[in-house]
Amino acid sequence: MNTSPTGIYYGDYLRLDRLLSAQAPESDRLGRPAHDEMLFIVVHQAYELWFKQILYEMESVREVFARPVVDDRQIGSVVHTLHRIAAILKLVIGHLDVLETMTPLDFLDFRDLLYPSSGFQSLQFRLIEQGLGLRRDDRLDFDKKPFDVRLDETDRKRLRKAGAGPSLSDQIDQWLARTPFVELGGYRFQEEYRRAVDEMLERDAAIVGESPALDESGRKVQLDGLAAAQKRFAAIFDEKRHARQGGWRFTLKSLQAALFINLYRDEPALQLPFRMLSLLMDIDETLTAWRYRHALMVQRMIGMKLGTGGSSGHDYLRQTADRHRIFGDLFALSTFLIPRSALPPLPEAVRRAMTYRYAEDPEA
Repeated sequence: MNTSPTGIYYGDYLRLDRLLSAQAPESDRLGRPAHDEMLFIVVHQAYELWFKQILYEMESVREVFARPVVDDRQIGSVVHTLHRIAAILKLVIGHLDVLETMTPLDFLDFRDLLYPSSGFQSLQFRLIEQGLGLRRDDRLDFDKKPFDVRLDETDRKRLRKAGAGPSLSDQIDQWLARTPFVELGGYRFQEEYRRAVDEMLERDAAIVGESPALDESGRKVQLDGLAAAQKRFAAIFDEKRHARQGGWRFTLKSLQAALFINLYRDEPALQLPFRMLSLLMDIDETLTAWRYRHALMVQRMIGMKLGTGGSSGHDYLRQTADRHRIFGDLFALSTFLIPRSALPPLPEAVRRAMTYRYAEDPEA
């Protein structure tokens, strides 16, 4: 390609000579052309390009939270970047629509040529999972072996090296634990919230106890439900209960801060943090949706056959969708939300600390 004397040429800038010559179907090489192998290659190469972009974006987010003191002015940039990652993942799900234009018989034309390679060997996808916070112990074993058993030694070393530092989940946990407004002056969010929860449940119990629409058995069911709710709420108040209940990744202090952000999200200082936590859930949810869609596509393509990488195919992929969640703690917080009508108002000093300066009365 000739470069224009006035500037860089489009094809040279995008390295199209290399990019568009990177598709080499095995079926062509072996003299048994399979038409849909080209589609299969292009879709998976597109995945890897998007994975590269996600890793690039994630690195910028993790750099912000890696600093001893996080610059609040950069949270807006973090929110923007997380939104981009979520959008890319939604686009990645759409690739499955294109891939499913290939029928199972079309796939069988070249499937045996792929053995023993498989998507399990995508180092970049493993780096994304690990970087977000999927821990080794939380992973589903691969045929009773470590999840990275199908990677070559070079990729395994890269994965271990990348996992030496804190994940994004770890960083968010640490950042939440430093939220200043949860305890400010004489205000203690935990105490005010617990009082509001107790009052709300007491009112509900009184309504159930006096309701003429309930018989004794129905009344007992309702009261037992409120007692169970009281026990669930206790997990967000008490350190020992939090530890004993298990299943939590975030510390109790971080969970309370995340709950505070969700409940008082309309306060100016909390709007971006709330958006950030919501986007982390969007990313986790979209990854889960992608895993489910992928599992369904695999079942559609190969039925009950083993995967080319030796896994149980559809069953393994479906289980990873249930198991490989990262920000489940944020989803669980909905358990502890209470109606705005029951939410105790913030003390004026705390509320003022979270407003924009220009919104304040200069004479106040």
